[in-house]
Amino acid sequence: MYEDMKITNNYDLTQTIAASLMERFTYPWEVLPEIGSYILELGKGLSTDEYDKVGENVWIAKTAKVASTAFLNGPAIIGKEAEIRHCAFIRGNAIVGEGAVVGNSTELKNTILFNKVQVPHYNYVGDSVLGYKSHMGAGSITSNVKSDKTLVTIRYNGEKVETGLKKVGALLGDHVEIGCNTVMNPGTVIGRGAHVYPLSMVRGFVPSGSIYKKQGEIVSME
Repeated sequence: MYEDMKITNNYDLTQTIAASLMERFTYPWEVLPEIGSYILELGKGLSTDEYDKVGENVWIAKTAKVASTAFLNGPAIIGKEAEIRHCAFIRGNAIVGEGAVVGNSTELKNTILFNKVQVPHYNYVGDSVLGYKSHMGAGSITSNVKSDKTLVTIRYNGEKVETGLKKVGALLGDHVEIGCNTVMNPGTVIGRGAHVYPLSMVRGFVPSGSIYKKQGEIVSME
């Protein structure tokens, strides 16, 4: 059921330190309530030769670059060769993958970034999972709470899929490209390799290998 949205069809789990967490679930939004406890569990076993524990429950790879002006609140894991730039704000419950970039004034909260993800300029990423080498253009954000504060549903081929969660941002598959100043509404799921035009307002499911031009206009890349 909902094959297009399954973790196994959108994510290369060899490209995240959170693989053993994601393998427990079928759909990516199911992971969100478990991120914090998973970081605490995983952090205890990280090699002290490769990671430094800084402050309360923040593990930073020795090869990562973290700007002195960045703020990191735990629990959080910053992977090898990752870059946390000027004034980045990591609020907690965040995994930043190997070689990922968290840019100036970007905020993360309850989020998994796979390896090589880029959120490099003025992004907000909350209650979300971003797949391998996915990229959010400058000013693009995830909206993770509905205005009426009801539980988030995902629009999928005319259906409403219940998540049972009040907060769900965006679930981006591997190699997804999000154009500048795009807003992804609560419960946005974008399949592997899809592209979204700049200045878009996205809601619901966008299939793998497609281009989202505007509401109601999604075309295949082929």
